[in-house]
Amino acid sequence: MHEELARLDAVALATAVRQGEVTPAEVLESTIERLDLIDGKINAVIHRHDAEARAEVQTGLPSGPFTGVPMLMKDLWACEAGRPHHQGVQALKDRGTLATRDSYLVEAYRAAGFISLGRTNTPELGAGATTEPLAYGPSRNPWNLDHGTGGSSGGAAAAVAAGVLPAANASDGGGSIRIPAALCGLVGLKPSRGRISMGPQLDESGNSVQHVVSHSVRDSAAILDATMGARAGDSVIAPPPRAPYRLLATHEVRSLRIGFLDHAIRSNTEIDPEVAEAVRSTARRLESLGHTVERSAPAPLLEESRITAWGPALAAGTAASVAAIEREIGRPIDAGDVEPWTRFIAQRAAAISPVAVIAAQRAMMTFRRDTAQWWADGFDILLTPTCLRPAPRLGEMAPDCDDLLAVQNTTLHYSQLTQPFNITGQPALSLPLSRSSHGLPIGMQFVGAYGREDLLLQLATQLEAEYRWADHRAPLHP
Repeated sequence: MHEELARLDAVALATAVRQGEVTPAEVLESTIERLDLIDGKINAVIHRHDAEARAEVQTGLPSGPFTGVPMLMKDLWACEAGRPHHQGVQALKDRGTLATRDSYLVEAYRAAGFISLGRTNTPELGAGATTEPLAYGPSRNPWNLDHGTGGSSGGAAAAVAAGVLPAANASDGGGSIRIPAALCGLVGLKPSRGRISMGPQLDESGNSVQHVVSHSVRDSAAILDATMGARAGDSVIAPPPRAPYRLLATHEVRSLRIGFLDHAIRSNTEIDPEVAEAVRSTARRLESLGHTVERSAPAPLLEESRITAWGPALAAGTAASVAAIEREIGRPIDAGDVEPWTRFIAQRAAAISPVAVIAAQRAMMTFRRDTAQWWADGFDILLTPTCLRPAPRLGEMAPDCDDLLAVQNTTLHYSQLTQPFNITGQPALSLPLSRSSHGLPIGMQFVGAYGREDLLLQLATQLEAEYRWADHRAPLHP
């Protein structure tokens, strides 16, 4: 039963509970057992709430589409009242900071019947393509424990890839759902801006969105159904789908016009040959499925000066986060409070003029508008590699590395093709369509027009039937 439950996706697990084949208590105890067995190897879960989860089950769970299914929350934007909220920051860990109220997404998970079992590891402030925070140590990739999980939802991806549970909360401000999904062999959908409320703590008009990493496309679709929707005061509201995403995902996908890109777009970076070939192989498979595929990408994506123009606004965001930490701890930060790169960026931002920040925000706006034109001109989907390389070895991007600029250059190999679509707010999906010669997962990114999660999910369902990636689990998976 233990191994059987570990193989079920969230939809199947909820169905088994609903039909009386297994009880929520049995599901929870099986999940806790797997977490006990595995987490010492992968360091995915940094705060556990076993007793509270058992009490929830004993008291009685809400009736929803996922009643009795365990969920892990990323220790970043998914705030849970009275539970740790450290964001990978040593100063907040030392202070023992607790969230003061639930985020709307956490309320939606609870209403759907999910059981919150704990909180997952994340890099400091979620600002990294690897999950190796000094505050909590590195998360390890279940496909190879010497390699990283990606970031910033690395703890979530490690837990799901290792078979602890079928899906886990994740967030994405520059690739943080898609990068870990790609490096850990999972499905990772970044929804459109405004699809899921970021309230009450955050604003929908920013670059960050929330969802999950999972093994199956239908889990991604069905959990989106359970959590999407506007709340009072939301600043961006995505257009509603014409039907539930779980149903739309099963509709036969029409013949699509797909452009693809198989090279780096930033200076001093190169694509791994195996990753480039995986893109071309995927393009050929798409053609065999009846889609029109051509080498094409939005012109702004290929203009590096337009991407680097965002820097002042992104640096200002880091400075604002550091200021919030200082307010929380009641004093200026010291050397051990945050990591070196965070301090460096915050100090650098102090010299940036407000005019430069506004100019960077305008550059982001024009990039969004100009990039959207490629889809308006007739393309349905853009195919790119999610990352230019498979998972890095642990330590390559460690936050205490002596050469921080080298670390940032390495990071660009993982985030350069994901971050642009946080700026545009478009939905983007990473699928585990290949593996390297060393057995590490390689993810492919599919980007749709704003509001077209339905098209991405339909294509993903078609590819899931072709590739059957969920049949091949990480070595640590039961």
